[in-house]
Amino acid sequence: MAETRIRLVGQNADTAFVPPRPPIGRSLVRNGAITPEQLVKALHLQLTHKAQLGEILIAEGWALPEEVQTALAGQFDLETADLTAVPPDRELCTKKPAIYWLRQGALPWMRRGNSVLIATSNPDRFEKLRQELTDVMGPVQPVLADKIEIARATARTMRPELARTASTRVAPELSCRERVLGLRLVPPLLLTILIAGFALAPQITFGLLCLMAVALLWMFMTLKLAAMVVAMTQRRPDRARLRPDTRWAQRPKVSVLVPLYREREIAGALIRRLSRLTYPKSLLDIVLVLEESDFVTRDAISATTLPYWIRVEVVPAHGRLTTKPRAMNYALDFCRGEIIGIWDAEDAPAPDQIERVIEHFATAPADVACVQGMLDFYNPRTNWLARCFTAEYAALFRIILPGLARMRLVVPLGGTTVFIRRDRLEELGGWDAHNVTEDADLGVRLCRAGYRTEVIRTVTCEEANCRTLPWIKQRSRWLKGYMVTYLVHMRSPLRLFRDLGARGFLSFQAFFLGTLSQFLLAPVLWSFWLVMLGLPHPAEALLPAQAIRSLAIFFIAAELCSMAIMLVALRRAGKRYLIPFIPSLIFYFPLGAIAAYKALFELAIAPFYWDKTRHGQAEAEIDI
Repeated sequence: MAETRIRLVGQNADTAFVPPRPPIGRSLVRNGAITPEQLVKALHLQLTHKAQLGEILIAEGWALPEEVQTALAGQFDLETADLTAVPPDRELCTKKPAIYWLRQGALPWMRRGNSVLIATSNPDRFEKLRQELTDVMGPVQPVLADKIEIARATARTMRPELARTASTRVAPELSCRERVLGLRLVPPLLLTILIAGFALAPQITFGLLCLMAVALLWMFMTLKLAAMVVAMTQRRPDRARLRPDTRWAQRPKVSVLVPLYREREIAGALIRRLSRLTYPKSLLDIVLVLEESDFVTRDAISATTLPYWIRVEVVPAHGRLTTKPRAMNYALDFCRGEIIGIWDAEDAPAPDQIERVIEHFATAPADVACVQGMLDFYNPRTNWLARCFTAEYAALFRIILPGLARMRLVVPLGGTTVFIRRDRLEELGGWDAHNVTEDADLGVRLCRAGYRTEVIRTVTCEEANCRTLPWIKQRSRWLKGYMVTYLVHMRSPLRLFRDLGARGFLSFQAFFLGTLSQFLLAPVLWSFWLVMLGLPHPAEALLPAQAIRSLAIFFIAAELCSMAIMLVALRRAGKRYLIPFIPSLIFYFPLGAIAAYKALFELAIAPFYWDKTRHGQAEAEIDI
C-alpha cells in the first residue's frame, strides 16, 4: 500500500511519512459508535447529499456529535480546542472580517510559540486556509473545534462588527435609513396641501381627488386583470427536458430563517410543524432567530428540546432598532446553506416544500434568483374577518403574484415561504434592516438587478389575523412599508425606469400607488355609492353629471372585477365554501382605510417602528 505524506502538528518532521490514519467512518465502526450497515447507508446517502459523512450520521441519529468529533480528531491527529474555557484571541480575530471566519468555519484561537493555532471544523480544507493566513499571521497550525462552537465564539468575539453590519447591509441609496427626514415630511406635506385645497376650493379639490382615485384604480385594476389572464391562460414552461444545473447534481444544503419575537404560545407548535419536513435532515439548517432582549421567547425555546438540524441564533442589540430584517441580516452570516428560506413563527409548511423548491431551482434559468411559495390559512373558519382575510390572500397568491411573475414584472414578495439563492441575496446586501416590509422591498431590488422571481405551487399555512385591532396594526405596518418602499425607489425615477424598463416601471407605479390609494382614497371612492343611490355627488359642481355617472359605473365594475378575481382564486385554492362571503368584503376593506391613516401617521413620527403581530390566537385548524 502506498504511504501518505502527513504534516504532523507540533513536530518539525515535515518530511516524515506515516501510514494513513483510518477514516472517520471506519473509526466510528471500530469504536462501536455505529454499525457497518449504518456506515454503508451513510456513504450511499453522501453520493446524492452535499453533506459531510459526520453530518449525515448525526442527522440520521446514528452517531452523537461528540463521537464524530472524537473520531475526526483522531483521523487528523489534532488537538481539540475548548473555545468556551479559553476564548479566542480578539486581536488575532480582527486580522480578518467576521464574515471571513464564518464562511471558513474557522477562528484564530491563540498563539503558541511562533505559530497561531486556528480552530477549524474542516481540517481537510486547512491547507488552503494556511496559504491565505500565513502572510497575515505568520505560521499557522490547525486545532479541531465544532462548527457550532466556532460560530458562537465568533459571535461573542466580533459582536460589535456583526451587530453593526446587520443594520447597514443594503446600499445607502436603496435603503430607507438614508434621508429619513424626507420620509417624515411626506405625511405633513400631503396634509398641508389637502387642507389648503379644501380651504380655498373645496369642490375643485374633491373633484381632483375623485379623478386621481379613479385613475389609480384603473391602473391597479388593469394590472390585476392582466395578471389574472396570464395566470389562467399562459402555460407553464416545460422544464422536464431542460438540463439541470450541474450544481444540483447533489442535493444542496438549505438554511431557513425563522424570526421569533415574543412568541411564548407558538414555540412548541412550531417545532412540531417543522419536524414534519421530509427533506434530508443532514441538508436542513433551520435557524431560529431570537432577539437578545426577548427573554419570553428565549425561555420558551430553552424549555424545548431541539433536534440537531434546528439551532438558535441570538441577535445582539445595536441601538434601538429591533426589526425582522435586521435579525435576518445578522443570522444570514451564520447560515450554512446555498439556498436561504424564510418562514414565520406561525407557519405550517407543506412537508415536501423544500424538495419542491430545490427541484424548481434545479431546472430554472440562471436569472431566477428567488421562488415564492403560496400562503394560505389554517383557521379560515374562525370568524368573518378570517374568512375575508383568506379570500384576499387567495387572490394575491393564487392569481396576482403568479401573473406578475409570468409577465416578468416586479413581484412584491410575501414575508414568508420565500427561498433565495444565497449568492444573489448577498450580492444585493440582504434585507433593508429599517424597512418594515423588507419582503416587498427585496422583490423590487431583485427585479432592478435583473433577477426574476417565480411563484411555485407549494403551500404554507399560517394563522389568519382574526381580531380587529391586531388586524389593523398588522395592515398598517404593511401599508407603511409599502409607502416607504415606494418613496425609496422613487428617489431617482429615471434610474428606476432604466432598471425596470417601461413595462416594469409602469407596473411598479400601478401596484404600489394602486394598493395605497385604494385605502387612502377610499372615502373618495365610496362617494360614488351616492350616485348609485340617486343622491347628489359632491363633485357635481365641477364635473358633468354624465362624467360622474361614468366614474360611478367604473367604480362598481372595478368592485365586481375584484370579486371575480377572488372567486377564481378561491376555486383554485379549493375553498369554494368561502365564495358566498365575497360580497361582504365591501365591509372588510374599510378596516384597511383605518390602517392606512394609521400608517401615514406613523410614517411621520416612527417610520421604522415594527408593530408586532401576536400569534397563537386561533386554533390550529389545518385546512389547505
